[in-house]
Amino acid sequence: MSISMYQASVPVLIRGLTNLQHILGKAQAHAAEKQIDPSVFIGARLYPDMLPLARQVFIATDTAKGCAARLAGVEAPSYPDVENTFDELHARIQKTIDYLNGFTAEQIDGTESRQIVLKMRVGPLEFTGLTYLLGFVLPNFFFHVTTAYDILRHHGVELGKLDYLGGR
Repeated sequence: MSISMYQASVPVLIRGLTNLQHILGKAQAHAAEKQIDPSVFIGARLYPDMLPLARQVFIATDTAKGCAARLAGVEAPSYPDVENTFDELHARIQKTIDYLNGFTAEQIDGTESRQIVLKMRVGPLEFTGLTYLLGFVLPNFFFHVTTAYDILRHHGVELGKLDYLGGR
């Protein structure tokens, strides 16, 4: 049995973003219940030299939309990184999910050999579509979703593995 590039990317990214929305929803409810200023969570970090929660969401959404766009050979939309409330972060995630839902299997299947070049500060990174998806996008995406989960869990939000996996 084979798996398509589409099935290995778009549905996986949508599920991760949907679970991230759920995790943020639990954090928002926790902040309201405990009367904690939500900005405490939005700006929270695991360690002083790590990025805060909002940046984890920015990078996860940018990674997801960039993946689908690059594999399909289209330009990804640019989102300014200005969200600083739970509602704004939810809206950004939903906008990304809606964008991903606009792709079809026909646009992404068969892109295993497509050349993908990322312009990075350290210089260009070159991939095939397959190595980009499996070796860069998915690890990067899940790193940031996991870090968002960890930040919130570390700051007292009652989260469990099923919140992360989506088995609620």
